[in-house]
Amino acid sequence: MFERQRLGEILVAQGALSAAELERYLGEQAQKGMRIGEYLVSENAISPLELSKALATQADVDFAEEIDLDALDLDLLDHLPINFARARKMLPLWRTEYGVEVAVIDPFDIVGIDQVAQTLGHRVDPIIVSPTLLTDSLNVAYDRHDRLKGRYGAMLEDEQKESDGDGEPGFEDVVDLLGAGDDDEAPVIQFVNTTFVRAVRDRASDIHIEPHENRVVVRFRVDGVLQQVAEVPKRFHSSISARIKIMAGLNIAEKRLPQDGRIRIKLAGKDIDIRVATIPLAEGERITMRLLDKSAVLLDLGSIGMDPKTLAEIEEMILRPHGIILVSGPTGSGKTTTLYSCLSRINTVDRNILTIEDPVEYQLEGISQVAVNAKIDLTFANGLRSFLRHDPDVIMLGEIRDGETAEIAIQASLTGHLVFSTVHTNDAAGSFTRLIDMGVEPFLVASSLLAIMAQRLVRRLCSVCKESYEPSLAEIQKVELTPEQVQAAGGKFWRPVGCENCGNLGYRGRSGIYEFLVVNDEIRTLVMERKDAGTIKRAALRNGMRTLRIDGGDKILKGVTSVEEVLRVTQAEAI
Repeated sequence: MFERQRLGEILVAQGALSAAELERYLGEQAQKGMRIGEYLVSENAISPLELSKALATQADVDFAEEIDLDALDLDLLDHLPINFARARKMLPLWRTEYGVEVAVIDPFDIVGIDQVAQTLGHRVDPIIVSPTLLTDSLNVAYDRHDRLKGRYGAMLEDEQKESDGDGEPGFEDVVDLLGAGDDDEAPVIQFVNTTFVRAVRDRASDIHIEPHENRVVVRFRVDGVLQQVAEVPKRFHSSISARIKIMAGLNIAEKRLPQDGRIRIKLAGKDIDIRVATIPLAEGERITMRLLDKSAVLLDLGSIGMDPKTLAEIEEMILRPHGIILVSGPTGSGKTTTLYSCLSRINTVDRNILTIEDPVEYQLEGISQVAVNAKIDLTFANGLRSFLRHDPDVIMLGEIRDGETAEIAIQASLTGHLVFSTVHTNDAAGSFTRLIDMGVEPFLVASSLLAIMAQRLVRRLCSVCKESYEPSLAEIQKVELTPEQVQAAGGKFWRPVGCENCGNLGYRGRSGIYEFLVVNDEIRTLVMERKDAGTIKRAALRNGMRTLRIDGGDKILKGVTSVEEVLRVTQAEAI
């Protein structure tokens, strides 16, 4: 009788871990009661990809590092609900002369494979893929399938045809739909769920549901830019609004006052936190939803677009024992990501790090985080006072909004704490005058601030379709470059084109551009003399600071972004 090779032995043979490590983990795994592969991945001893390759060897089936999504047979998905495919972690790929090839994670899930075979009416040949590849491919496949079948745009129109036309469906209708449980055919539930799935797939940060006189428009903010994705008849606005409000725990009967709520869902293996805000308009309630995906946030300072000089300067600053480091910029400029990246870099067992935020956007392991709650008078200032009694080494304030908070933060920095926070100013130099305008004494500002980082987010050109061109002199001058600099970098700029990879937008993802002002003796003197922001900025430039526009120009030369993007986010900061 054939004896299956042990998984641990295969991993050792493949070089994923040593025999000694395997022996140690086997002892621990026996106590945990977990399968050895699952336990090794949970302990970061091996990667999910290494486990997948070992399982393929153990089961003697093919392993695929990629899936040709263009070759998928979408008709196979007609008979396999997405909920089942996700639960069993299986995706039918295409027919062969022998049966159907199906991407799987666990080749020993015999029950699941048999169920897929019975559902499809064909023999199943499993192909092992990594968990990440399966999840991504499954989302793309079912999205294409739904688009092919016209489900997204037609779902409410189907219900409208069945309606007797006496008016909008009432709240009772929506509650009945909710009571249907997992009935994906309920049109309003299907529309809302599909909107969430599509938003996550398109990497949207916000969903806007906007009522107009005769229609309801759905828009996504992707990479900082709004785009319309759907439009439905106005008669269904009440049902859609009620469905979302019930999911967010809001009062569906209250339409006169703004409300705030929260939805937590799991999509494609990702935990998505959705912040919901409603506001009454003349045409009905407008709903805006902010999507927070913990797995998507970058927490590595080296990965958020800083040039080597700026990165080295900020890494040196965040290791200081006390002082204040500020990040400035408008809403949506990536300030929170920068702060989280700084905290992650210094988050060690010998540091006590506390944060107070509004709200807590992402939970950080090993860091104590508190959310502002105005209803119980838990403000930034009150939370900061309390923090000082908990022996912190590092404190992060979500935002300095008033003089009271600013003064407490400064006192905390002067008594041996490293403080991170944000402030809303157009550039780094303007942060000094903003704090002084709040009522903080200039000598306190000058003595406590270590550095200020101003930042913006620009969209990254799609690496697949971007094209190079020779810029005109006017374009070069607009972004404060010289012809000599452009020639030294190859003489080319880059512009968006659009392809399937980027949704025909020409851009995919975002990168930060930064202006890092290090506070030295000259800057401190100017602050204590109450000099204006322009004077301070000129002094910082003499000391080597790069402006937002200059950093943006550098990213243009490197092909990261386009002239239009840099001008879009830095026009107000042109010198």
